[in-house]
Amino acid sequence: MQRFVRTALAALVAAAMMGGCGSKSEQEYEKPALYWYQKMMKSVASGNLEKADNIFTSLESEHISSPLIPQAMMILAQAHMDNEEYLLAQFYMDEYMKRYGSFKNRMLAEFMKIKAAFYGLRSPQRDQKLIDDTLVRARNYIVRYPKSEFTPMVHTIETRLAMTRYLLNENIAGLYDRRDKPHAAEIYRRRNETGWVKMEDIAPPSRGWFGWLFE
Repeated sequence: MQRFVRTALAALVAAAMMGGCGSKSEQEYEKPALYWYQKMMKSVASGNLEKADNIFTSLESEHISSPLIPQAMMILAQAHMDNEEYLLAQFYMDEYMKRYGSFKNRMLAEFMKIKAAFYGLRSPQRDQKLIDDTLVRARNYIVRYPKSEFTPMVHTIETRLAMTRYLLNENIAGLYDRRDKPHAAEIYRRRNETGWVKMEDIAPPSRGWFGWLFE
């Protein structure tokens, strides 16, 4: 399913990039890489990310080996993240890691993917798999890059998600208790017993999950 979503997203991004190119009189060709890069940056600065995506396509098509491409991809990933378009941000990060996956580059790109996934959460109840997957990514990152400048932030994300998972398990256990299914409730409580998070460490959300998760 995840592979299908990534494929569909890639197709949508490609269609969007190829789509709004304007009339023939507005189209431009065979420009230097710096020209496309600067034009893309102007669109990012003005908040027109759809146009920036289209311009990036021109940069990439005409100058596939340009050293400006990886930097442009990172800028677009961050811009889409700032605009709360987390799936598009992850799309650019995935492409970046495929092409420029050196140790140093992956350290930054993987952090940005974790950050995008974290801020992409909308409902802990509906996004339980995303929570679990992001927890795994965060823990792997901490092991793989213990001295990274981003590791303290990944620790914070991991802590928030671990607390969220603990509360979700407690809520599910309580639901099974109310339905007179003690054995099912016990399964979820045991999951919490094996982790390092304890109930006394958590202040349960009083104003809804969404705000609490990012406080």
